[in-house]
Amino acid sequence: MQKILKIAQREYIETVKTKSFILGIVMVPFMIGGIIFFTSRMSLDKTGPRPTVNVAVTDLSNELAAEIKASFDKYNQENPKRQIRVQKLEAQEDSDTAKNQARNKLGQGQLDAYVVLDRDILEGSGKIHLYTYKPKASNLDIFWTIENIFRKAVVNQRYKMQNLSPELLAKLRHVPIERVEMGSADGQDRVQGETDRFIKMMVPFFFMYLIFMGIVGTGQHMISSVIEEKTSRVIEVLLSAVSPFQLMSGKILGLGGIGLTVVSLWAGAAYLTARWQGLNIDITAELALYFVIYYILGFLLFSSILAAIGSICNTIKETQSLMMPIMMVFIIPLLSWFKIVQSPDGTLARVFSFLPPLTPMVMILRLSAGSDIWIVEIIASIVLLALTVLAAMWAAAKVFRAGILMYGKRLGLREICRCLRQS
Repeated sequence: MQKILKIAQREYIETVKTKSFILGIVMVPFMIGGIIFFTSRMSLDKTGPRPTVNVAVTDLSNELAAEIKASFDKYNQENPKRQIRVQKLEAQEDSDTAKNQARNKLGQGQLDAYVVLDRDILEGSGKIHLYTYKPKASNLDIFWTIENIFRKAVVNQRYKMQNLSPELLAKLRHVPIERVEMGSADGQDRVQGETDRFIKMMVPFFFMYLIFMGIVGTGQHMISSVIEEKTSRVIEVLLSAVSPFQLMSGKILGLGGIGLTVVSLWAGAAYLTARWQGLNIDITAELALYFVIYYILGFLLFSSILAAIGSICNTIKETQSLMMPIMMVFIIPLLSWFKIVQSPDGTLARVFSFLPPLTPMVMILRLSAGSDIWIVEIIASIVLLALTVLAAMWAAAKVFRAGILMYGKRLGLREICRCLRQS
């Protein structure tokens, strides 16, 4: 055990002393703080400046000109930096003439959009037709705005035809909602804003992504460390003093300490920045404890696999083909996190919780989402993950012992199976 701790200490110190690690430790908290700061600032002003958008309209009903003008005037007054200029395009003989004229202007860049309102748009099943030419991704939001403005103009005109007041209907439909989060004691109630709801949704993702980055980001140092020592023949000197299992265990333990250090700094930087911005993030000691448990077990599982992969390869390039299937498995929670947060007690979440490679990220996602998970289910997932870690370390130790001193040839599947069968 003493030799394992010595190797872990050496691995930790050698990694911490590198300039890249120090730079990453210093820069990442500032990056997290900057992301939170600028995100909150950007949310205050969602309508940045944009060149004037030119829209032509052909009103075949001949009854909406005044309402369209009023709707766009109101929009331009409320959005002085995002103007929309509307010009009327008359249908002289038929709508095809105006459409061809608009098509030419769209192709020449004189128009950004062309709208045709059917004759029976007010009383029948007529439609609003929106024509564009090679729309840019930056203009997609303004097309939605144009659609809504025309739709609102048609609805307002329908109100007037029925002798209904749009203002009165808007007043009748308007029902203010105050969302209050009750505190644990009197006087601790707090009114929730839209930002609070967004934060509550993103906190589970942050915890899951923190585990992902800590496991995958730090775990990859295992491969580079093993291959570097293997190619420089330093591994032969180390194995003259310790056994392959002690060497592998020491590396895993040392890099695990590195991972905890990095993850703690990232989480601390994010929490302090959120509090600085006035964002309320409720993190309990129980959640923090589960985070540490699942992170450690997940890291041990992943780093054991990587230690085995590093021992049978001679270059970083050789590891890429073996790493791809593993990384695809770890990406599954990132792709399904929103579904899991919406249904933390659903079938998908429960199944993923008992698939050991996915267990750390899925369980911390469910726990941070506020789900009342049965304690037996939590303990069962931890026990299953721990047993999988023991099996992975046992298998990795056998492969590590066989492959660490092999140069010029990578162990094949048959040789790996033979190593696992040997006592």
